[in-house]
Amino acid sequence: MTKPLDQTAALSGLTKVQFIALMAMLMSINAISIDIMLPGLQEIGASLGVSDENDRQYVISAYLVGMGFAQLFFGPLSDRLGRKAPLIGGLTLYALCALAIVFVPTFTMLLLLRFVQGVGAAATRVVTVSVVRDVYGGRQMAEIMSLVMMVFMIVPVIAPSIGQLIMIFAEWRMIFVVIALFALAISVPVATRLRETLAPTHRRAFTAAVILDGFRVVLTNRIALFYTLATSVLLGALFGFINSAQQILVGVYGLGIWFPVVFASFAGMMAVASFTNSRLVQRFGMRALSHTALLGFTLASFVWVAVSLLGTLPLPLFVIVYAAVMFQFGLMAANFNAMAMEPLGHVAGTASSVLGFMQTIGGGVIGAFIGQAFNGSVTPLAIGSFAVGVLAVVFVLVAERGRLFRPHNPAG
Repeated sequence: MTKPLDQTAALSGLTKVQFIALMAMLMSINAISIDIMLPGLQEIGASLGVSDENDRQYVISAYLVGMGFAQLFFGPLSDRLGRKAPLIGGLTLYALCALAIVFVPTFTMLLLLRFVQGVGAAATRVVTVSVVRDVYGGRQMAEIMSLVMMVFMIVPVIAPSIGQLIMIFAEWRMIFVVIALFALAISVPVATRLRETLAPTHRRAFTAAVILDGFRVVLTNRIALFYTLATSVLLGALFGFINSAQQILVGVYGLGIWFPVVFASFAGMMAVASFTNSRLVQRFGMRALSHTALLGFTLASFVWVAVSLLGTLPLPLFVIVYAAVMFQFGLMAANFNAMAMEPLGHVAGTASSVLGFMQTIGGGVIGAFIGQAFNGSVTPLAIGSFAVGVLAVVFVLVAERGRLFRPHNPAG
């Protein structure tokens, strides 16, 4: 079958493999912006006079807030101007902020620049999802997004190790030089190889009325809204772990420089799950796989809460339980996003921005709450995961009118 290859090449100017690789690298901007600096958070705090170790988590939260709100701007803009111009502009802003952070004298200035850097990164999240939706739909979109997520998840596997390596030979400021160069490197194929995927007939005026109408379309679509809410709360559990990962793996378990290895194992489980989903989704469908994974996520989190209440989990048991939770997350993420975007192809840019805003801000706020609840144990993280699992089940039941596992798209 050559249709997917021909379709991808015709619409994007890239082969299917090249297309997936570039979309994954664009999505990975946000992963590397967070994960590469986890080994350096302690030194950042010490260098800039941060006394409360939980305050170091704001380096992550400021970025997420900037990225979340800016998606509301980049989505409608990409529906008006096309996908490439906003994407290149966002990458440029991201790289300039990263370089500026190298020279910051205070923690407050660092947080401000991280916020603006998140604004630039918003373009990569919104436009990437919009481009995939321009080219694919239905189960094909879920398959492509799963492959994108699989490659995207390789970044959290290696990013902390890169950050740790940088910290061995240089100070934390060099981390921001590296991520600036990464963004500039990605901008080259975007500018020279990626074709504009938004057809001129699908462009929308960039006016307040049109933007608000696009928001109305998104927020009044039951499936799009409630799958987005489900994704938002589940991301809260992931962000909660990322916020407190250094404190848990170094502070509680004393891993020291081996922290990136264990962190990578969790990201690796999500990558395996994304690849598994890409192989199975055409056969079984998005709902069968993601609904099963959602129930598995909630059950595994419940077991985690019960075990953690007995005392500090031994490291091997913690790794097994949390890896099981993350595997289920990997089976849900791409499918939930694809199902939310499926009915909104005619306003893909605006839809992607509203969905991304809700997911990033909602997940970021919940994640910050979970992270700030860190008390020297993994129990708050376990309780947070179980709570968001229950909420996600409720949201999915509303989206599906109380019936799980019903296929909506034919295989093919």
